Amino acid sequence: MPSYRPPAEVARVARRALEIRAQQTPSNRAGTAVGVARANQLANRDPVSLDTIKRMVSFFARHSKTPCAAKARRDRTSKAAQAWGLWGGNAGRAWANRILREEE
Repeated sequence: MPSYRPPAEVARVARRALEIRAQQTPSNRAGTAVGVARANQLANRDPVSLDTIKRMVSFFARHSKTPCAAKARRDRTSKAAQAWGLWGGNAGRAWANRILREEE
């Protein structure tokens, strides 16, 4: 099964989201265990499987049209912005979508 190395920009966004999350009070930290694991994987530029790429595409599709998405653009420390960044942010969305298009 193929795997893909996250680009530097995706790693940078995920790393920054982890930093922002760590600076928040526990009640203002976003991200499920899966989201935090994904951020660490991306930040370390560890290989990502095609199944994980599909999960990334699904995450971004579910969350790109929510009211929280607008708040994330205004407040980089909001829970929505943290969660988006944990998955690689806009760079992660573009990367995952590109890979999925190439593989299908």
